[in-house]
Amino acid sequence: MNALFVSSDQKILDETSSVHARMQEYAKEIGILHIVLRGKKKEVVSSGALTVHSFPLGKIGALLFLPKEVRKLIKDHSIEVVSAQDPFEHGWIALKAVQGTNAALHLQVHTDFLSPWFTKSHSLRSETVRMPLLNKVRRHIADRVIPKAQGIRVVSERIGDSLREKYGAGIPDPVVIPIEVPKEMPAPIELTPHNFTFALMAASRLEPEKRIEDILTAIAQINARYPSVGLVLVGGGSERKKLEAHARRLKIENKVVFLGEKSPEETRGLMQSAHAFIQASAYEGYGRSLVEAALAGIPIITTDVGIVGEVFEGYTEVLSAPVADPAALAVHIVGLVEDQQARKMLAIGAKTVALRHLEASEGVPARIAQNLAEATKTRY
Repeated sequence: MNALFVSSDQKILDETSSVHARMQEYAKEIGILHIVLRGKKKEVVSSGALTVHSFPLGKIGALLFLPKEVRKLIKDHSIEVVSAQDPFEHGWIALKAVQGTNAALHLQVHTDFLSPWFTKSHSLRSETVRMPLLNKVRRHIADRVIPKAQGIRVVSERIGDSLREKYGAGIPDPVVIPIEVPKEMPAPIELTPHNFTFALMAASRLEPEKRIEDILTAIAQINARYPSVGLVLVGGGSERKKLEAHARRLKIENKVVFLGEKSPEETRGLMQSAHAFIQASAYEGYGRSLVEAALAGIPIITTDVGIVGEVFEGYTEVLSAPVADPAALAVHIVGLVEDQQARKMLAIGAKTVALRHLEASEGVPARIAQNLAEATKTRY
């Protein structure tokens, strides 16, 4: 089968990256795989069954010009199916590209964009964290693109159920193929020196949807009684200065350590030295960091997003809280600080189900190839 992916991940161009290696595995299962993405320069990088086409375009330029480039590749390489990495901008490019050709349209949905929190900014229990206006636009794009697809891959049942509820029988039944997560953990890495004795760790992009503010607020709420609690934050993003300012306003700047971006291996190594993992995301499609934290053997506090309820059960394997509820996060933090046995049992339970989940999810490249092949059977 000849397939083409429309992507934005420039790491695919780096032949030493894990992303490139994963695409190589996909190419082996698919047969021939072309990937089109926005890069710094126009280039074509080929390696075995994988060929990556890079075009130096901005976001608007990609919407205007990439459909034509992809359509040309469809015709030149007899592409049978075009898969977009999301149903938004990349989905629109793929949809326009396949029109007038025999190629099928396939969509990969990694984001729970039908969650009310995809556009919602606050609740009565939390402060406002403005979500990008672009998210509303993306929902409208998805409404145009998804009903045109011949195949849909989602990364969790949560997303699949939301698509079925909204679009009904007007779309192909979404197929759940989770994200690949390595079972093997690297050697532990000591945390950066800090002045607290109970170290929570968060690992995510510092963007509005991650609602790191809620974690900081939760720590501030318990700081007077539990001054031993602090946060080690791994990740970079546009919100860092705002978060640093928020920590200062809450007078807990000495309880928060910003480590910046780390490699996946470093992040998983650091996890093993933390006392607990905490996540306050407004929405998640999957929740890879939850699986990694479970494999690291530490207890988890998380909002009810992604694979919570599907892989991890609340109060059995993780402590789950509503989105935008710092007080609920604070209660869970206190529970872990005070109850060593709970920390131990939650960590054991989470690791057990994470390993079981990964064993059941093996063979992702082959499953994606099969999903793509099914889409070609119902092409235009």
